[in-house]
Amino acid sequence: MDRSDRKAAVAAYREQKTSAGVCAVRCAADGRTWLMDSLTVDACQNRLWFELRQGAHRDRSLQAAWTAHGEAAFAFEIVARLPPDTSPLLLRAELKALLAACRARQA
Repeated sequence: MDRSDRKAAVAAYREQKTSAGVCAVRCAADGRTWLMDSLTVDACQNRLWFELRQGAHRDRSLQAAWTAHGEAAFAFEIVARLPPDTSPLLLRAELKALLAACRARQA
């Protein structure tokens, strides 16, 4: 990759819009689902899988299931997204409310 291609790729990456939302990690082996919110829902799976592979995820039940069943038993899904025009001042509160609504639907 030459210098101009690299600059164009970096510029395109920086201009990407990120979206906040709720994602689910599902374990086919035991049927459990973990819901979590993320400010960057599109990049959430990479972070989660990295933490789980390293044995460093903060949710001990998810980490234990990953260790017991292996990566092949898990699936990632984006459940809901906040609208792109959500006010940055309200983002955390809206995300928390969206997670609560998704958990209520799951129950």
